[in-house]
Amino acid sequence: MSTEHEGNGSGNLKHGATSLPLVLASASPRRVELMQEAGYTFEVLVPQVEEAHDESLTCEALTIENARLKAMAIATQRPDAVIVAADTLVYLDDKPIGKPADLEDAAGMLRRLSGRIHKVCTGVALVSRGGAEEKTFPVISEVTFKPLTEEVIRDYHSRIQPLDKAGAYAVQDESAMIIERVEGSWSNVKGLPMERLNEELSRFLSVS
Repeated sequence: MSTEHEGNGSGNLKHGATSLPLVLASASPRRVELMQEAGYTFEVLVPQVEEAHDESLTCEALTIENARLKAMAIATQRPDAVIVAADTLVYLDDKPIGKPADLEDAAGMLRRLSGRIHKVCTGVALVSRGGAEEKTFPVISEVTFKPLTEEVIRDYHSRIQPLDKAGAYAVQDESAMIIERVEGSWSNVKGLPMERLNEELSRFLSVS
């Protein structure tokens, strides 16, 4: 099942005289929102893949591997289109923090992040011609958390849905309660580094 989304028109993809369909391989509503805000007209297809969890890999390598898996899964279905896929992980002390299992786990994640700097790493894969052409790249942002009390943690989690979010937080939801600053791409922390993605899509289309 797919869903079509239309932006403001500034993100139409054209290669020469041919318009190339754009497909976002993601189930993330935040990535859909970012693509719409950037003006892209695109279709959403959700890849069914088993993601890699090799903690011996760097954050760049692991997120790129998972983005490639997602993109290639959709590329076989849509060889006529340009596929955009991404994977985002939160890293603290060079170890990935995934999505919490429950609210207790979510609170524990925020305790670990409290008052500290962590990395948000997104790997992006662009694929066309059924997988014959591809481009991958990572983007890393650094997020500094405020010192968090138990009361703030409980209050924050009462306002958002933490269980579907890596690190049990979202930069777009009540972020002033927990985040002191973000260094690097803000949209990357939401799930897609749009500044870099816009540049790479233009380059990718010029050679694909």
